[in-house]
Amino acid sequence: MHLPSYPFCKRGAQFVAHQVVLEYCLFHYPWLVKNNNSEFTATMFVIGLLLLATFDYTGAQTGVCYGRLGSGLPSPADVVALCKQNNIKRMRIYDPDQSTLQALAGSNIEVILGVPNTDLQNVAASQDNANNWVKNNVINYPNVKFRYIAVGNEISPLKCMAGCPDFVLPAIRNIFNAISAAGLGNQIKVSTAVETGLIGISFPPSAGTFQPQVQMFINPIVQFLASKGAPLLVNVHLYYVYINNPESVALDFALFTASGITLPDGVKYQNLFDVILDAIYSAIEGVGGSSVEIVVSETGWPSDGGGQATSIHNARTYNNNLIKHVNGSSGTPRRPGKAIETYIFNLFDEDQKIPEYENHFGIFLPNKKGKYPISF
Repeated sequence: MHLPSYPFCKRGAQFVAHQVVLEYCLFHYPWLVKNNNSEFTATMFVIGLLLLATFDYTGAQTGVCYGRLGSGLPSPADVVALCKQNNIKRMRIYDPDQSTLQALAGSNIEVILGVPNTDLQNVAASQDNANNWVKNNVINYPNVKFRYIAVGNEISPLKCMAGCPDFVLPAIRNIFNAISAAGLGNQIKVSTAVETGLIGISFPPSAGTFQPQVQMFINPIVQFLASKGAPLLVNVHLYYVYINNPESVALDFALFTASGITLPDGVKYQNLFDVILDAIYSAIEGVGGSSVEIVVSETGWPSDGGGQATSIHNARTYNNNLIKHVNGSSGTPRRPGKAIETYIFNLFDEDQKIPEYENHFGIFLPNKKGKYPISF
């Protein structure tokens, strides 16, 4: 994402129908219907609230990303135990690793499950292929609390590597159909994870638009998500924005420690995180996605490997301030008054990645001790 050199930078859906609740009650609580009294009505109301909570895309619980490209990492069972000990109730995994899914069974941790980029062509090729993928990796794990299926990660027409952009929407459709056919459509939403580099204009956020060369790719995806009541997953890495725009972006504005600034359009922003989210919201609203929520599927700050900006202090500052912000009720200026569902990248350092700073996003060490104090 390109941010222009403005002086401010240096100053630091849901809906649950009555019929759904009624059918739920009839199936699970037939004895209540026979009573035909106020107890049934009250119980229906409570169950309705529970269902609404289940479908909440903006819950105040911050999750974590569990990347496994590191040396000497704990076993999946130990990782799940670590998360439970630290009140981490949501997790993103990037592929259907069987040992990880087995460890998650019965944990009550909500899961974003990734369809790897290398699987997209196969899943997009036919409905049968998608049905098999869902059967093997979702249906076969009934005790795993799947929240989203992320069909591809950071696929873009700007950098077609492992997974062509042409496969993404057909793969999303096929996975959605498979999830729906399995009767899981109200429990699991199907989406894809994109990068902020798809945004062309980002300043001011109210003028946010997608780059022209990605619009044929992203616009139909946003419109499909809107039609299905699903969120768009977005990887929001402010560290990259900062290092790529050192003359335009103040470090304190990226770390949630600035006093805030008022933009030329009169909107006040406290941090860079909200600026970027609102630029993306403007972009998706402009292509028919006014009802689409953003789930921040990755964000974090490296503790080493990239100069002075990568330090334990900055990583701790960013992640702790992030948790306070997204778990609160302020939202963003464009979407105020609600929490922002967010997943911190990463549980552990991944030393098999390049460049060097990519190795140091972890919040825990392989021995399961915290790299620095952090509270979920």
